[in-house]
Amino acid sequence: MMMTDFTGEHTWLKIQHELSLRKLIENSEYQEELKYDFNIKGELRHLDTNESFVFNYYKNAHEQNHKHYQILGHLITQYVYELLERLCMLQKVYIPTDAAEDEPRSFFFMSENALTSSSSLIVLLQDRGVFRAGQWGQRTIISEGLGHGTQIPFIQMALQSHGGVIVLNPNDNFVDLKNEKGRLSSSAREEALTSTRSVWWIPKRGSSSPEEHTMYVWDHFISKSAARNVAFIAHGYGGLVFIDLLVQKKWEVMNKVYSVAFIDSMHNTQHQTRGNPQLQEWIKEHCREWVSNSKPLDKAVSSVMKVNCPTVSAGTEKYDLAPSCCLHAVFKYLKSTLKAKTTTAFRYSPVATRSSTSKKRGNK
Repeated sequence: MMMTDFTGEHTWLKIQHELSLRKLIENSEYQEELKYDFNIKGELRHLDTNESFVFNYYKNAHEQNHKHYQILGHLITQYVYELLERLCMLQKVYIPTDAAEDEPRSFFFMSENALTSSSSLIVLLQDRGVFRAGQWGQRTIISEGLGHGTQIPFIQMALQSHGGVIVLNPNDNFVDLKNEKGRLSSSAREEALTSTRSVWWIPKRGSSSPEEHTMYVWDHFISKSAARNVAFIAHGYGGLVFIDLLVQKKWEVMNKVYSVAFIDSMHNTQHQTRGNPQLQEWIKEHCREWVSNSKPLDKAVSSVMKVNCPTVSAGTEKYDLAPSCCLHAVFKYLKSTLKAKTTTAFRYSPVATRSSTSKKRGNK
């Protein structure tokens, strides 16, 4: 499936005509304070001054500035969701699948044939924070633009080179009752009010933590997909979440996942695998990590803190820019590991063996 890059003028102008951040802002009470939109390059700019976003909009008013930033972040989240559906043509999938009508639900995104195609499948697993599906970092989107802060370039490259993609939403864990009163039943609100965790927040079943969300999507979707080759791209805390999945679903993951690209991962192989040499060997053979570093892209970086997989430079010292800087290197690695796996599988397949045997007999 070919797709124009979001900075491609034709596609981007079409999306901006139908949908823009400005239109979302105009429907809020902050349209005067938040006169911003994304330009043709995907950069957030003030509509009047063409300047970048100013965090200290209200002088010496931290709380007001924070609320200002939160509102913008919420609107950007909604905008990115729209881009995932309308630009990347992904489907929003609600979970848990057996949720009651009034039960709080989370969701993730996946391409149309992600579960039915036998081609390879890429799963994107982000860092922890306030940002949601489709984002590597919200502050990065605001300061550096959609090309650096969103997962859209990764999604487009995954669709072009691998066929299927699943975009997890690991940070969508709770419902805020202050904002959701009208959407929840009285029984759901009563359950939340008696919870010891919080009187205003209730967890979403199957997604109350990044680990639980990833496990749920694995059990109900990824593990049941027709794809024989699955790869993960995990940033920050997402790396720790993947290793947790590997430990919990050992054989399933090792048989289904052919490669993992970590980016500044927070995982700890020794601690999380509890000294399991088999898991540690699998990580060493099937994973590679890109880390923020002053060395050029893909140059080896020694790590004295981790007994880990091969580690290379992301080509930048800035944590927030690491994903976008190593984008092409990551997909080059995934392509080479997939090719190596399929070549090996063909070499040792029964069909190939019988064919080779027949040729040998025919030469006698």
